[in-house]
Amino acid sequence: MSSPMEEAHGGMPSTTAFFPLAGLHKFMAIFLVFLSWILVHWWSLRKQKGPRSWPVIGATLEQLRNYYRMHDWLVEYLSKHRTVTVDMPFTSYTYIADPVNVEHVLKTNFNNYPKGEVYRSYMDVLLGDGIFNADGELWRKQRKTASFEFASKNLRDFSTIVFREYSLKLSSILSQACKAGKVVDMQELYMRMTLDSICKVGFGVEIGTLSPELPENSFAQAFDAANIIVTLRFIDPLWRVKKFLHVGSEALLEQSIKLVDEFTYSVIRRRKAEIVQARASGKQEKIKHDILSRFIELGEAGGDDGGSLFGDDKGLRDVVLNFVIAGRDTTATTLSWFTYMAMTHPDVAEKLRRELAAFEAERAREDGVALVPCGDGEGSDEAFAARVAQFAGFLSYDGLGKLVYLHACVTETLRLYPAVPQDPKGIAEDDVLPDGTKVRAGGMVTYVPYSMGRMEYNWGPDAASFRPERWIGDDGAFRNASPFKFTAFQAGPRICLGKDSAYLQMKMALAILCRFFRFELVEGHPVKYRMMTILSMAHGLKVRVSRAPLA
Repeated sequence: MSSPMEEAHGGMPSTTAFFPLAGLHKFMAIFLVFLSWILVHWWSLRKQKGPRSWPVIGATLEQLRNYYRMHDWLVEYLSKHRTVTVDMPFTSYTYIADPVNVEHVLKTNFNNYPKGEVYRSYMDVLLGDGIFNADGELWRKQRKTASFEFASKNLRDFSTIVFREYSLKLSSILSQACKAGKVVDMQELYMRMTLDSICKVGFGVEIGTLSPELPENSFAQAFDAANIIVTLRFIDPLWRVKKFLHVGSEALLEQSIKLVDEFTYSVIRRRKAEIVQARASGKQEKIKHDILSRFIELGEAGGDDGGSLFGDDKGLRDVVLNFVIAGRDTTATTLSWFTYMAMTHPDVAEKLRRELAAFEAERAREDGVALVPCGDGEGSDEAFAARVAQFAGFLSYDGLGKLVYLHACVTETLRLYPAVPQDPKGIAEDDVLPDGTKVRAGGMVTYVPYSMGRMEYNWGPDAASFRPERWIGDDGAFRNASPFKFTAFQAGPRICLGKDSAYLQMKMALAILCRFFRFELVEGHPVKYRMMTILSMAHGLKVRVSRAPLA
């Protein structure tokens, strides 16, 4: 039988049959609280600078939609607001592009913005206790020792010889590509050149990836794989699970690190034996000038710094791999973007060629030698190689310093295409940035060199244009900018120790290549960045190479 209430409603059960009155009131109260929370949250975001943040998920959806163009996505926000906060489910990222804020983070309140435990946990397997993965006293001791070593004339002279040697090897490969009409991937060739160079400077060994046949090398492959996988940890929330289970990318990382370590430790043991043998024979001059040899000596000398840091093979392994990882991909990436800029800005390339030709003529005059005559056609390979070698001989450390326009072109490339496009820092304690932005302990502050180079409030209305002349003063001399504005080499206490070495290698290679070759981008080849720690090109840089006229 139906009840009177059911009959009054056409035989349908009443709402209170499902929701007793007290339950209905409770449901409505919860709904109103939730709606009020949404409205309060929406009202609190009305003045938010940056992507819209939603309860629980933060700005995850918008960030995922723009992940593969994140650097340009940040440009859009930072051009409107000099500081942008991006909320995520478990933390928040504050991105800064104003030099005043950058100086605060990198210098004024330096101790509050360390690498942090999160960064260290990602990179420890590859970088260990090396300088780029350390904080506090461990970092200070390494910094003090390394800064002294990198300023030494011996290392500078040795590096100059090595960089010239491998630049000539690359020139030879390109010369053969010209003759065969082959398409080459300049980014891959630059990667080979910089890896061979840094292994020679760092370890004192030849690994031969830039040999004419372009062979594969187990250390190079393992090093590449390890570098890529530790970078992926920054965006892979399951990496710890995969590491625990020894599966997927973490299993490959373990294998790669094993190969890297086997090579590195074998070189360390061999170098130690060579040093002992050189001393025993009384031929100290045979001790090499690479970084590894120098740090072995520091470890043997003992003392507060060298003995504790470099006295065992693990410490030596960490310090050398830190410099290898810093000096390989960053330099190769910058060389790739420079080549692309030269191809797409023919007026700049022509002005650079004129500077190089004038430099060559002046140096030949100073040395009282005649330039080797050579043609550009077939049958002139030996003469062409001799002319390239003669020009390379002019490129001493001091000689390269005279190439002001080349230096400006490299610097302008780094302004627009910094090798490290973003650099995150941890936050130790709550702080307030100079522009009033509050940052909380446990979050991250990231200065963004890629965005900073494109900001009109930093560089003027032509900020997005490639214009090397902005670096040259009215007197024709190179004009530096504040390191808190031009942040390609970081700034403050952690400013890059390898800055001069990087410029030396890049200018050595580019002076030779731009003097003797022309590059043409393969039609339809896409040039875009890959989302990694380093701003490498996603599809390489496929070009056709021809010999440049020398008249």
